[in-house]
Amino acid sequence: MNIGKISNEFLKNQIISKLTIKRKDVLLGPGIGRDCSILDFGDELCIISSDPITGASSQMGYIGVHICCNDIVTTGADVVGVTLTVLAPAHAEAADIEQVVADAECAARELGIDILGGHTEVTDAVSRMVLCLTAIGRVNKEKAVSFANARAGDDIVITKKAGMEGTAILAHDREELLLRHFPEDVVQRAKGFIKHISVVKEGRLASAFGVHGMHDATEGGVLGAIWEISEAMGRGVEVDIRRIPIAAETAAICRFFKIDPLRLISSGCMVIVTPKGEKLVELLNSNGIEAAVVGRVIDGTAKWLLTEEGRIPLDPPGVDQLYEALCFK
Repeated sequence: MNIGKISNEFLKNQIISKLTIKRKDVLLGPGIGRDCSILDFGDELCIISSDPITGASSQMGYIGVHICCNDIVTTGADVVGVTLTVLAPAHAEAADIEQVVADAECAARELGIDILGGHTEVTDAVSRMVLCLTAIGRVNKEKAVSFANARAGDDIVITKKAGMEGTAILAHDREELLLRHFPEDVVQRAKGFIKHISVVKEGRLASAFGVHGMHDATEGGVLGAIWEISEAMGRGVEVDIRRIPIAAETAAICRFFKIDPLRLISSGCMVIVTPKGEKLVELLNSNGIEAAVVGRVIDGTAKWLLTEEGRIPLDPPGVDQLYEALCFK
């Protein structure tokens, strides 16, 4: 099988199809485009999300905590904390494991949450460090955000820029190669994108504003995230890719690696569905968050991209472009 996140078709037909919800207090289980599961805890909902970190080597603890918490925020919930499972290869040094945990605690302090526990192990089952995280949040039932409320005519808004997480990972993990082809200041700015992968701030602002769904763009990039929200809504989308912001550093590094920035892992770029896109953009901009209306929800289930060449279908997400770049010689 291909390296990376398995295809949505395989996930739906070979994995999710074998799972059934057996308890009444489980309100939302696994599904395409669903970031979290939701449990009924009386007046409040408990929100749970899990993520692995396998594509990054540098700052994986920091990245992991932020992206896992990003998923929780898409429901309008507050994050309580995360658990960590660290699987280290036999050749790892003690300092390597300590650094993962230190980086995770750094992110937790930034977010005001706790590391709740987990598991740490050295094993020959892995050849490189693997980090698995589970985040837990809580939200009042009346304040929960769900794509079930999405309607044709709603705007599709994205925050920040496409591919920033992938750009930062490549700048850290392929730094030696990039410095042979780019000025040091370009590589350093790209590395700095790692500080922008959280969507907690915009998630809180958007949920208070009133939206019909939020989704963090992770593996598969911005276009993968838009395809997934279409599946989660059960509605079609039409997106103008010319409106999707891309940083100059991302564009240059993606050209070098011959990859598509719109299909590069993009934590920090939140996709939001709202009936008042321009007003939400104004609110986000006034709070220091770049945002743009890039498309709309349409009747039916078709997924369309508007390009310089015209209107073309949006394909399901494949293997994230990060893995191709990490193997680039």
